[in-house]
Amino acid sequence: MSRVAILGAGVMGSALSVPLTRNGHDVRLVGTHLDRQIIDSIKNRGAHPGLDAPLPEAVKAFQLEEAGEAFAGADFVLSGVNSFGVRWAGEQLAQLLPDHALVIAIAKGLAAEEDGELRILPEVLTDAWSEPKRARHPVAAITGPSIAGEVAAARDTCVVFAGRDQAVLDRLAATFRTDTYRVWTSTDLIGCEVCAALKNCYALGVGLAEGVLEAQVGSESPDRMHNYEAALFAQGAAEMRRIVSLLGGDPETVGWLPGVGDMYVTSTGGRNVRVGRLLGTGLHFAEASAKLGDPTLEGAAAITEIGGAIPKLAHRDLMRVEDFPLLRHLYDVIERDQPVAMPWSAFFGGEPDVSLARRDVA
Repeated sequence: MSRVAILGAGVMGSALSVPLTRNGHDVRLVGTHLDRQIIDSIKNRGAHPGLDAPLPEAVKAFQLEEAGEAFAGADFVLSGVNSFGVRWAGEQLAQLLPDHALVIAIAKGLAAEEDGELRILPEVLTDAWSEPKRARHPVAAITGPSIAGEVAAARDTCVVFAGRDQAVLDRLAATFRTDTYRVWTSTDLIGCEVCAALKNCYALGVGLAEGVLEAQVGSESPDRMHNYEAALFAQGAAEMRRIVSLLGGDPETVGWLPGVGDMYVTSTGGRNVRVGRLLGTGLHFAEASAKLGDPTLEGAAAITEIGGAIPKLAHRDLMRVEDFPLLRHLYDVIERDQPVAMPWSAFFGGEPDVSLARRDVA
């Protein structure tokens, strides 16, 4: 049995206590300063309000001020915060990490520097750490299609643990893996993390379809917009391959669980899709977000971060803006409040000239 400390009591960090406790591990869930009510609920009722389900009785819940006790002697540490809390979590872990603990993170996104350089979040997590601490604690990441409620309910789930050290990944995978939480590993940390960030962007784009349909014909049409959605999904996958390759990852990573697998499950529902639908009806982003209660929208944040970096990287001759028509348009919709006007002819390397085709037929 190992001791696992989880920093962050959001739905995914908490849901991962289920496979861990099923494997007999001592799981200690530590709330952030934003999770006080969640931790109180777990302590008092054993239930996580976001998951609407009880957590295993073996899970021990701690408020942030009790983190020292929770992390003492931990063999494994999970950073369970979302992309907005990564720097904060890194600062906390700089003080809390036991010397021998292995670290894995769930946050999905990319951070853009002033010059447009894009960094994966496991690197951002360690910004506040000393060089010796970085060497002792290489950070791995959980990627692939994984809905928290399904993990908590022990539904069959296939994920990829990504990192640069295969021996570390093997230990982490063995700690989490059960007969329903199935873990593959990849040493393409960059490729997996870029996919994890971008799938939120393109899933939000897929969500536009229902809103566009509603704006055009109302909500009662028997025809849907699956053709629209499929084209955006395919263009998103193509752009994802380009960015993965440009940042030094393996473009083949896009073709399985970390890329199209995760983008599929995110496109089937959730906050990114819901805000996309509202944008498709013609609402501005601030209006759409407010209508949903201003939730955490990692897809919109990633669109702003990555979309804003593309022109800077292109200016440095590191990429071409015309290779990313969908992401650029999503940036215009989210950041510049432009209406949805999908640049279809720019997709898939450019649509053949229709006028030339007609002339050939004539």
